[in-house]
Amino acid sequence: MLIAVGSLNNVKVRAVAAVLHRVWPDAQVVGVEVNSGVGDQPHGDEEAIAGARRRAQAALEQTQADLGVGLEGGVSETAHGTHTNAWCAIISREGVQSVGGSVAMPLPPRVAARLREGWELGDAMDELTGMQDTKKKMGAVGILTNGLLDRERAYQTIVAYALARHLHPEWYEESQG
Repeated sequence: MLIAVGSLNNVKVRAVAAVLHRVWPDAQVVGVEVNSGVGDQPHGDEEAIAGARRRAQAALEQTQADLGVGLEGGVSETAHGTHTNAWCAIISREGVQSVGGSVAMPLPPRVAARLREGWELGDAMDELTGMQDTKKKMGAVGILTNGLLDRERAYQTIVAYALARHLHPEWYEESQG
């Protein structure tokens, strides 16, 4: 089985491999460069979901894989502050699509202000911490939770959520009555 992840970000590819190897131990998981079709910093769940779906579809088309997987992180403004969101889309070669997410964590006001100025979350976290390339490492989640959870483990959760429909298709079929 070939599984294509619509990203070359090792955090995303490792997260997908960690989950899908539990289901299909011999699966080959590869990352491919694709365009998400959304902004560098998606705002709101719908934009992040759209990016994840485009990544999954593009990965599937570029590789002729059995499954295409897309992961897209974003941010959302709520009455309770600015929060992270993250979504996973999985599309099978047969066209079965599913989406799972979101990882909602409050962001510091200084980071939220940078996001409203058009910054990407990773760049805002780099500025806040003085670190570099945090989005390719522990991510905001790892930094803000003191390592209780990192970006890869957070992504593993949403990959598992999106996988549910593929593991139990009979429970997700529309009723024919």
